[in-house]
Amino acid sequence: MQRNTSSSLPVLDTDSANHSARAAAHLRLAIESAGGWLPFDQWMAQALYAPGLGYYAAGAVKLASAAATDARGTPIAEGDFVTAPELTPLFGQSVARQVAQILSATDTHTVLEFGAGTGALAESVLNALDELLPDVQYRIMEISADLRARQQARLAKFGDRVQWFDALPGAFSGCVLANEVLDAMPVSVFRWSEDGDVLERGVALDAQGAFCWQERTAGPELARAVTARMPPLAGYVSEINLQAEAWMRGVSGWLEKGAALLFDYGFPRREYYHPQRAGGTLMCHLHHHAHDNPFYAPGVQDITAHVDFTAMADAAFETGMQVLGYTSQARFLMNAGLAELLAQLDPTDVRSYAQAVAPVQKLLSEAEMGELFKVLAVGRGVETALLGFARGDRLSTL
Repeated sequence: MQRNTSSSLPVLDTDSANHSARAAAHLRLAIESAGGWLPFDQWMAQALYAPGLGYYAAGAVKLASAAATDARGTPIAEGDFVTAPELTPLFGQSVARQVAQILSATDTHTVLEFGAGTGALAESVLNALDELLPDVQYRIMEISADLRARQQARLAKFGDRVQWFDALPGAFSGCVLANEVLDAMPVSVFRWSEDGDVLERGVALDAQGAFCWQERTAGPELARAVTARMPPLAGYVSEINLQAEAWMRGVSGWLEKGAALLFDYGFPRREYYHPQRAGGTLMCHLHHHAHDNPFYAPGVQDITAHVDFTAMADAAFETGMQVLGYTSQARFLMNAGLAELLAQLDPTDVRSYAQAVAPVQKLLSEAEMGELFKVLAVGRGVETALLGFARGDRLSTL
């Protein structure tokens, strides 16, 4: 067994600590019911999605909102993390230009967003589409009750143009948006043994009842998936997201015409399983503090892993979808017209201009979100070259 330890972790308030204690009790029971060992993907699924207890199924504020900023426009410590749409409406306005092109090219009129966060992306996309392509309908799939409530309050001004669904569509035509959705899907964690075997990491309980890592020989499906993607490297630890790949194959089953735009942090496979990335990409977020201990504050902190975009593209291609483009977030936004949107701002209003430009620098900077975040487009029946990938397309790297 191996214990996971991290230093300088945020201290929980009383309500959060009590909630985490309840979530931990639920997870301990799940481990005991499974015979003392739970594969990490199952543990992560419970920690994030257990009804009333998981991070995304309970009522804590998760995302910083646009209002939660200081005088310079920098988000302050509300929630646990901030996403691109919350940083600036210019993100959504740029995305809207790509959405409008997809809808026009496929003669469709509906957007479907998965995991809509605070509703910031939906709001800025709809506002921009009112000028680009009026009367677009917006559909949202959201599993978090508190986030859905925030979305409904924020988007009430759009009336019945925005609707929420609890189940996947049987058929859909239009544009699908998924911003930081894939990274929150439960991952399997593996390690290559010194003998060249694939070991699966699961969660057990130590003598004090604390969560700890414990390894077992990987099952055939996981072992085949790992060996197909990288050579044996003794001691190498990483993740594989079979659930995200299944989700992508599922999209092919109901996307009849249109495209899906997937925004997330990650790498093509050759970078994901690079020998120097020997500790994996598992990351947790709590009160804007990032760390690598998934066992701290279960039910209260987010748990994520980077995306293997090669796996996502392969899953789309193997099920008959087109892989339409892949590039960095910075390049996508610039191709989609972010520079033109910035040019419309008034630089003589120094304070407002600075507040608008500061978050854009974060979106574009190679040291921050510009390079780490990627955009993958897949679809069916799209004959037009997508403007977001007009320059700097990296499909050849997948």
